[in-house]
Amino acid sequence: MIIPGPDDYIDIHNHGVTFTPGIFAVDNIMAHEDRVPDLNSGVAYSSGIHPWFLTEANYSKLLEKVELNAGLQSVIALGEAGFDKLRGPSVILQKKAFEAQVSIANKVGKPLFIHCVKAWEQLLSEHKRSKSETTWIIHGFQGRKELGEQLISKGMYLSLWADFVLNRDSSEVIKSIPVDRLFLETDAFPINIREIYEKVSTILQVSATSLKQIIYSNYLRVFTSSEK
Repeated sequence: MIIPGPDDYIDIHNHGVTFTPGIFAVDNIMAHEDRVPDLNSGVAYSSGIHPWFLTEANYSKLLEKVELNAGLQSVIALGEAGFDKLRGPSVILQKKAFEAQVSIANKVGKPLFIHCVKAWEQLLSEHKRSKSETTWIIHGFQGRKELGEQLISKGMYLSLWADFVLNRDSSEVIKSIPVDRLFLETDAFPINIREIYEKVSTILQVSATSLKQIIYSNYLRVFTSSEK
């Protein structure tokens, strides 16, 4: 398994990333994409069915690809998977795909990256119903403090949306998140993860070095404890 070094900046969720010294990145391969995890790329991967690209016609094919990728050494997590009320197929189909991916994550013992847009009640209901055996990480979190507290109370981690960190009045929300439940990401934004670390470290009044150590510890807790 590819793991970060203690001095690396960890970019927990990205798309189509290439290896950069000093940055440990997790490249999210969505199941509809014509890409495969590469053990020699220098990056780690997650693999899942994004609700935007799910249809009745492609469901079985996409699920087959996720099942194939799930056991690969370079794939450290499943997802992003989840619910989106603004874009995607019916809630019934989204639920079917989500539950299947939770089951795969449990089977291989790997965390699950969550995509959720205006469907938090659905997500929390699924978390209660599934009794998930692995950690869920909310990708691109940009919600209110109260929502963050609710998700964290269920054992989830929050990975902050890049634009939320850099361009919005997010300081009070960021301060409210326990640092041992925090991850940072660039997603598809054309920015360097260092910028996000610098902004968050300023808000939290800690050094960038300390923040790197905190998120490195979070990574080890979530990912290496799940390794089989």
